[in-house]
Amino acid sequence: MPRDARKMPAILIAVAIFAMGAWSRNRREPRAPRAPRAAQQAPASQSGGAFNFVSPLPNGEWTEPAGDLANTRYSPLNQITNQNVKNMKMIAQLAIGIPHGFEGQPLVVNNTMYVVTPYPNDVIAYNLKELNGPIEWEYNPHPDPVAIGHACCDTVNRGAAYADGKIVFQSLDNTVIALDAKAGKEDWSTKTGSPDVGQTSTNAAIIVKGKVYVGNSGGELGVRGKLTCLDLATGKILWTAYSQGPDSDVLIGPNFHPFYKKDQGANLGESTWPKDQWKHGGGTIWGWISYDPETNLIFYGTGNPGVWNPDQRAGDNKWSCTIFARDADTGYARWAYQGEPHDEYDYDEIMENVLIDMNWKGRMRKLLIHPGRTGFVLVLDRETGELLSAQKFVDSTNWASGYDLQTGLPEYNPAKHTHQGVVTTDICPSSTGAKEFVPSAVSPRTGYMYIPAHNTCMDYEGLPANYIAGTPYLGANVKMYPGPGGYQGLFEAWDLKTEKPVWSIKDPLFPVYSGVLATAGDVVFYGTMEGWFRAVDARTGQILWQYKTPSGIVGDPITYTGPDGHQYVAIYSGIGGWMGAADFPDISLDDPTAALGITGAMQKIKQYTSPGANVFIFGL
Repeated sequence: MPRDARKMPAILIAVAIFAMGAWSRNRREPRAPRAPRAAQQAPASQSGGAFNFVSPLPNGEWTEPAGDLANTRYSPLNQITNQNVKNMKMIAQLAIGIPHGFEGQPLVVNNTMYVVTPYPNDVIAYNLKELNGPIEWEYNPHPDPVAIGHACCDTVNRGAAYADGKIVFQSLDNTVIALDAKAGKEDWSTKTGSPDVGQTSTNAAIIVKGKVYVGNSGGELGVRGKLTCLDLATGKILWTAYSQGPDSDVLIGPNFHPFYKKDQGANLGESTWPKDQWKHGGGTIWGWISYDPETNLIFYGTGNPGVWNPDQRAGDNKWSCTIFARDADTGYARWAYQGEPHDEYDYDEIMENVLIDMNWKGRMRKLLIHPGRTGFVLVLDRETGELLSAQKFVDSTNWASGYDLQTGLPEYNPAKHTHQGVVTTDICPSSTGAKEFVPSAVSPRTGYMYIPAHNTCMDYEGLPANYIAGTPYLGANVKMYPGPGGYQGLFEAWDLKTEKPVWSIKDPLFPVYSGVLATAGDVVFYGTMEGWFRAVDARTGQILWQYKTPSGIVGDPITYTGPDGHQYVAIYSGIGGWMGAADFPDISLDDPTAALGITGAMQKIKQYTSPGANVFIFGL
C-alpha cells in the first residue's frame, strides 16, 4: 500500500549549523511474519536470580518505552536463545521514508505495531495478523514547523506509551496527543510549551495510574526544564515541576529530604544561579522516566545547565544535572541528587534510571542504577537518594577520579576545568558522554547491566553568549575526537555485584549509539552506527548473529510474541541524532567544530552508512 510522497522541510540543528535536504516519502508493505519453530516461553516474574524486579515485565507485548516502568529493558521471552539465535532471519521490512534519526522504539499491543516517526511525528499502526502486514491506520499531527529550526540534534522522537486503549506521544512542537489505539482517532491534544521560545519535545511519555508524564527539550536555547503531568482521560495538565526557580515552581515542600548537605536548603533553584539566570537555565527532561509502584515515586534526570559557558553562571546551578524522586500523584519532590554541580562539560543526567531490588553489600536495598554521561555508574538508594557507589565504566574518563560518597560530590581533576577564553584539552568523555541517551538493559539471569558506551574526548573553550528567545544559547567552542586505545565504541557487560566489567566488544570506528534489549534466552541485542544489528551471548559477549541493515542504528530493540505464538525482535534502522547527523548529505565534515563539535569524532561515518528509515522484524 504505497503512500503519497511528501517533502521534508529544512532542519536547523542547534546553532543553525545543519541544513537538511528535502526527502520524498514512500513505504513498502511488510510481509506477514512466517511461523518459526516452536519453543517454550517463560512467564513474567517479579523475581530473578541476581535481583528482583519492581515493575511488571513485558510478557509478549511492548506497551511502555522501556518494556516496563522500571527501565530494565528485560524480556522474559525465551524462544530465541543463545543456542538457536544463529538461525534468526529477517521476516519483514517496513520502509517509512523519513531519513532522520529513528531513536526510541515501536510498541506492540494486541497484535498491532505502532511506530512514531521523526518530524512530522506521524503515528502508523501495522496489523501483524494479516498477510503483508497492512496499515490499520495512520495519524498525521501536522506539528508547527517552527519547531524544526529549534530542534537540537535532529528532529527525533523517542516513542509512545500505551494504556487504557490509548497511544500517547509528544510531537516536536510540545503537543501531547492521545489516540484511540484501535481507530487512530485523536482523543485529546494538549500544548505544554511554545517552539517560538525554543521549546521542543522529544522524550517518550510514561503512563502511571491514569497519569501521563512528559518532559521537554531545548537546553541549548535557554529553555527552562520541566516535568508535566497530565490526566490520561482528558489531557488536562494536573501539575508542572520545573527544574529551576523558587521551591514553589520546583514543587519542593516540607517532605523534601535530600540525603546530602549540598542539596539541602530553601530555594536553591534560585540562589545557586546569578540573578535571573535560572529563567534560562536548561535542565530539560528529554530522556527516560521511571516509576516504582511500591514507593509511588517517579524518577528522572535533568539536563545540562544553560549556558554551556560555566563562567556565565557562577554557583551550583541547581537543579540541572540532577536525579529527582517525586511523588507520582502530587509531583512534590521527595529527594534530589545533583551529580555535577556547576556542570562544565554538558554532562546531562537524563540517562535511564534502572530500578531493581538487590542484596547490596549484605543488605537488601531498593536501588537506582544510573549509567551516566559522566562515565560513572551511579548506584543510589532510591528511598533516600544516598549515593552508594560511583565506578568508571569507560577507562578514559578523566574529568574526575571518582565520587566522595560522604559528600556526594565528584572528585574533580583540576586540569580539566573549563573557562571562558581558555581551551581545555583532552577532556574525557566528550559532551556526548561515555554513553548517550541510548538506554542500557539488565538481566537477572546474569546480574549484568549491558551498557552502550562511547570512548570520545574533546577540547572545550567557553565563549560569551547572550540570551535571545528562540535562538541558540550555547557559549562554547567544542572539538571532539576518538579517545585513546584504538576504539571509539564499547558494548560492555557490567557486573552489578562486583562493579566491574565482565566482557566488552570494542568498535574501532564509532560509538555505540543504540539501545539494548536483554532476554531470558540469554541473548542481548544491540545495533551499531554502521548498521549492524547484533545478537550477543549474555554471559560471554560472543557475537552469535548479525544482520546488516541499510542505515545506522540509533534506536532501541524490542521483542514480542506474534499472533502465531512465536517470538520476534524489531529494531529501527535510521541514522541521526546528535552524532548520527554527521551522516546527513548537507553536513560538511571539513569543520571539526561543527554540529556542536561532533564532526571531528565522526569523520568516517559517510564511508560506512547512509540515511534511512526502516523497521526490521526478525524471527527464527
